[in-house]
Amino acid sequence: MGLSATPVYTEALDRFTVDIVGRMFPATPIKNIQTHLPQVLTALKKTKLADQEMILMALGTIRAETEGFVPISEGISKYNTAPGGRPFGKYDFRKDIGNNGTGDGDKYKGRGFIQLTGKSNYLSIGQKLGLGTKLVENPELANDSTVAADILAMFLKVKESIVRQDLAKSDLAAARKRVNGGSHGLDRFSSTYKAGFKLTTSTGDRG
Repeated sequence: MGLSATPVYTEALDRFTVDIVGRMFPATPIKNIQTHLPQVLTALKKTKLADQEMILMALGTIRAETEGFVPISEGISKYNTAPGGRPFGKYDFRKDIGNNGTGDGDKYKGRGFIQLTGKSNYLSIGQKLGLGTKLVENPELANDSTVAADILAMFLKVKESIVRQDLAKSDLAAARKRVNGGSHGLDRFSSTYKAGFKLTTSTGDRG
């Protein structure tokens, strides 16, 4: 399929126009892409992830997590809330993500383009972005378009090396798992990556 990583870092921002990305997100209102795509591309440029493969990785991740191309909060489901229990109660004492008390689950539920979840992740990513403890103290910031884009880019930057290895092997399932920990949204992620690759690769690029 020709999804191998480009040996030399080459920015591909100009390939990802609103029209092209709109075709990668067929069920998404184009106005949402017009509003939020610039922040996403800017964040990827700042972290040197603005090459074709990593832009596709970021956009595929967004579609897998929030097809509307807007930063959103995680909804209540059987995975985070017990029947008749408090919202996101299953997350309250998840020490693996830094939650250690009643209410932590709701406070640090998934948010943004990438569904950042858990107190330790809010703290770690916030510090990497130079926000100190602001993200932990005000987790709703993760749904701000610019902050959400920065979180997405930083999260991918942390995993850049292994993700690039997966993409070089055309192993999209493995690349998706690096972000989600499983296969949630894999179909949307894969279809977006593949469609975007075709749309943004010229005949010359393909050889």
